[in-house]
This record gives sequence, structure tokens and C-alpha cells, in this order.
Amino acid sequence: MSTPRTPAEPTRIRPDGSTPRLLFSLPPLSLYVHVPWCIRKCPYCDFNSHALKGELPEAEYLEALQADLEQALPLIWGRQIVSVFIGGGTPSLLSAQAVDQMLGMFRAMLNVWPGTEITLEANPGTAEAARFQAYAAAGVSRLSLGVQSFNDAALTALGRVHDGRQALAAIDMAKNAFERINLDLMFGLPGQSREESLRDLDTALKHEPSHLSLYQLTLEPNTVFAKYPPALPDEDTIALMQEAMAPRLQAAGFEQYEVSAWARPDQQAVHNVNYWEFGDYLGLGPGAHSKLSFPDRVIRQERRRRPESWMQHAIRHDASHISADRRIRADEFPFEFMLNALRLKEGVPLSLYFERTGQPMKSIGDQLARARERGLLENSALHLRASPLGWRFLNELQAEFLTDC
Repeated sequence: MSTPRTPAEPTRIRPDGSTPRLLFSLPPLSLYVHVPWCIRKCPYCDFNSHALKGELPEAEYLEALQADLEQALPLIWGRQIVSVFIGGGTPSLLSAQAVDQMLGMFRAMLNVWPGTEITLEANPGTAEAARFQAYAAAGVSRLSLGVQSFNDAALTALGRVHDGRQALAAIDMAKNAFERINLDLMFGLPGQSREESLRDLDTALKHEPSHLSLYQLTLEPNTVFAKYPPALPDEDTIALMQEAMAPRLQAAGFEQYEVSAWARPDQQAVHNVNYWEFGDYLGLGPGAHSKLSFPDRVIRQERRRRPESWMQHAIRHDASHISADRRIRADEFPFEFMLNALRLKEGVPLSLYFERTGQPMKSIGDQLARARERGLLENSALHLRASPLGWRFLNELQAEFLTDC
């Protein structure tokens, strides 16, 4: 799937007379906004989310968001925003007025064209028909619903605040407000059978979303589930679930374009594809990450994780609201690029590696040759795509590009 590209910046001469490496073009730039609050923290979640205590501090949050953006503008000045993603946490806790104010701020301060994909994540437990309609009127063009399951017992085990009935109602509300809807579904849930996982999928397909994100439940470090692991289906049962899901999705008109992403034709998520193609993104809000390219370097940033700390420092225009700011080293590019690009089912042009990293192709020549010899990569001089074996053992394929520091 193609994404817009901005013109290359001119070569600049350093004081010592040398010239920096030049990207053929700067990557597309996305905007990510993190809303950190939830009604309660789910036991499997390792995202930067915090149980809301009292009223949502909307006014302070929006003030900090604007201050955060103002300080970031010199890094992205003039670049077009190809997608906006409001994630969390639970962004649907925000009032319609807050979302309208937020998007108005972005249009005033950034190069956001009409028709830009703007996604907002929503929890079925906070769904309201009028609020969804107002989100759409404010400019949200795509809603992502965190359904996870339609089975009440599974939802209880996951610590979700909604039940199956509320999930179905939220989908109906969303369809009345948005043309593009993503449903998040999980499988491999505590005590889940193959039949139960397929029942969830069939229910989702019956409601005709434009996009499905299918995730296997994994026990992430520093979560309640990691400390107190539930009984999950064994690997053979998980494999049977995945094998049975693919043909049902294909029969319903969905194509898998990424490890966990299925979409109807022309309904892939622009925002996520930009991540996987090693595009740029500016992250605003507590714990948000950024990756930004310049003619002579690529940097990563991370905002402070605690909402109160991020808001206090951002509002004061204190640069320490950014907790980490570093340049990506040359030896980190191979793995970072492949960790993203190889997740795409169709892969990417091999030339994209140089275009997005500025590193010569010969710097990964040995790794490419070794991966092809092992049958993990397709044997193409022009395209980078996992073979069927490499797709099955994707972690092993990506690990070929790790470099010892």
C-alpha cells in the first residue's frame, strides 16, 4: 500500500566541509496522541495506561498537549501529516468537545489535509451513540473498538469493563457514525476452546467491519497476568485456532496484510502501515514515542510516562517532559527496520531500506544472504519479503538482523 512522500531536503554542508547522508525523501509522517486513562487497568495490558481516579482532567490535558506540540514543531515544520491516531488508554473517555478542540488544534498548527485518516480508539464500555456521532462530526474518520471477545466469561477473565451485549451495541453505534471500523479481537484466552474462538470471529464478521486486528493473548512482563498467569490454551490448540480463522476471513473478503491485521480491499490502516514501512511518527502525550528523520540522522524520543508529571513539565514548556531523546546508531538500523517491515505480508521494496535509514545496502548484505540460504527470505534482488517458512518463524528471521554491540 503506497503512502504519500514529502520532497527530499537539500544537501547541507557541515562546517567541516563534509555532507551528511541524504535520504531520497523524508518518510511519511504520522501523528500519535496518547490518552493514558482507563476506567481500570486490564490484567494483561502492558501499555502506559492508568486507572482514572476522579474526574478526567480534560482541560489540563489539552493545555499540556498543545504545549507538547508547540515544543515539537521545530522538528517537523512544514511536513504533511498522513495519519492521526488517538490511542490509549481509553480515548473514548474524552468528551466530544475535547476531541473537537484537539483536532482543531492539529489543523491550526500542522499540515493536516482534508481526508487524512484520523483514528480514535474506543472501549465498548464507554460507548455512547451521541458521542460517536459527535466524534465523526469533529473529523474522526475511523473508529477502533477494543472488543477482544463477545463471550462474557472471557471478558470477565480479561478484566474488561464491558460484556458481550455492550460490545454488540457499540458496534451498531459505530456503524451508524463511521464508514471505517476496526474491531480488536483476541484469541488464546484463558480456558478458550477452538470453537469459542471461531464463534467470536464469526460474530465479528457478521457485523461487517472494514478491518480486523487479531491478537493472540500473550503474558507480557510487568502485568498482573505475568505475576499470576491464567491457564491458557496449549500451542497445538492455538495453532488450530489460527488455521481455522484464515479461511473464514478470506471467505468474508478479508486479506491479511500484516501479522495481526486483516482488511477488506483498500481498507488497510494508513497509520499502521506507515509504522511497518519504517515511516516517521510524532508521539504526543504521556509515554508516547516518536521516530523522526533528518538529512543527517534519525532520532527516537519518549515522553514522561506518568500523566501528572508529563502535564506539569509540558505546560511549563520544560524540555524534560521528554524523558529520552537519542540518535539511532548505524548498527541498530538493520534490526529496527526488519522488525517492522518483515511484519508486512507482501514485504517492501528492498530499496526502502536505504531510503528510510540512509545506510548502504552492503551493510546488510551478509544477513540477507544468510536469511535466503536458510529459506527464510524470498530470493529476490528487488523485494524484501518473508518466505512461507520465514512467515512461520518470523522471530527467527528478524533475529538474523540483530547486531552485537
